[in-house]
Amino acid sequence: MANESLSRAKEAKNDEFYTQYPDIEKEINAYLEYNPDVFRGKTVLLPCDDPEWSNFTKFFAQNFETFGLKKLISTSYAPESKKYKFGYQPSLFETEAPHYDADKSKTHGKIFVLDHDVTGDGRINVEDLQWQYLEGDGDFRSPEICALRDQADIIITNPPFSLFRQFLLWILEANKQFVVIGNKNCVTYKEVFPLIKENKLWSGRREWSGGMWFETKNNEDVDEVIDGVNMKNVPSIWLTNIDHGRRHQPLSLMTMGDNLKFSRHKEIKGKSAYEHYDNYDAIEVPFTDAIPSDYDGAMGVPISFLDKYCPEQFEILGITKTWFGIANKIYPNQIQVDKNGNKSNVTKLNDGATIKHSTPPIGETYYIVGDNFYTQLYARVLIRKKQ
Repeated sequence: MANESLSRAKEAKNDEFYTQYPDIEKEINAYLEYNPDVFRGKTVLLPCDDPEWSNFTKFFAQNFETFGLKKLISTSYAPESKKYKFGYQPSLFETEAPHYDADKSKTHGKIFVLDHDVTGDGRINVEDLQWQYLEGDGDFRSPEICALRDQADIIITNPPFSLFRQFLLWILEANKQFVVIGNKNCVTYKEVFPLIKENKLWSGRREWSGGMWFETKNNEDVDEVIDGVNMKNVPSIWLTNIDHGRRHQPLSLMTMGDNLKFSRHKEIKGKSAYEHYDNYDAIEVPFTDAIPSDYDGAMGVPISFLDKYCPEQFEILGITKTWFGIANKIYPNQIQVDKNGNKSNVTKLNDGATIKHSTPPIGETYYIVGDNFYTQLYARVLIRKKQ
């Protein structure tokens, strides 16, 4: 259901998912615990935001002095420019401002700036936010927002799901620190995974299991109504290049022998050995907690391993995707047989790790190449224990 939600959002360009305040607070606190001065003296940009609806600006504005920020900037996107419309109405915050413009309210983005005490109460907080209309609609790719990006030190936001690849490249081309939200599958993108391998990007503090709950403006796509608010659960994760302590905690693992004897997973327990891929020189490890502590060769693990990846414990070698180019075999003339026995000619067997079978697997989609039978696994991260 959650993956279907992401697909529908991408098709409809529904990027109106609003992050909960507690989720922002827990994530950001992890960076502060590791380095209390991580935000001190820094300019933080929150693009794709709007304090009238979103919690990012509220959180950082309320903690401006505690974090020691130099400047906080957030920008919003014009309602008329959004692909997904949800019946926008300007808030009292906007309409009661002296410079309110009914036309610009729909066609222009807004910029919110916090850098000094405006109210004169001796504190710098959310009450001191000042806003104006942008010259354009607030698209992060516009020269106007690019200029704001270039003056910022750190970029933090929940970017549009449908534009995630473009947004990440937009940050990286300016060589900025960042904390952003993306869907779990984004780690398999060719724009993202090489950065993870090169230790230029990693998982945030929040664990991957369970997805994240967002407020949604789409009344037709709601999982639960909580305290009168429409909420949607989406398989999302935090990605960052700012350090935090959890990523340096090594996994506690059993030996290969103990896994084969005592693993809680039926796919491992009782077997004589771990399966070996047919097209990669690595063994299949279907669960992160089943990684054998005493195996020195290459291993294929689920992408969820990246949630617990400790760079001091393991080396990332690659990923089982065609574009990464490290498979040792290409399969021609593939016939896919689905669970109902329907056959079709395909080429997708090459885009993933495969397991060879002596007989056709029962109850699974499998592939025939010549006289051989194969099953394909979802994307695997190839790792090796650090020596």
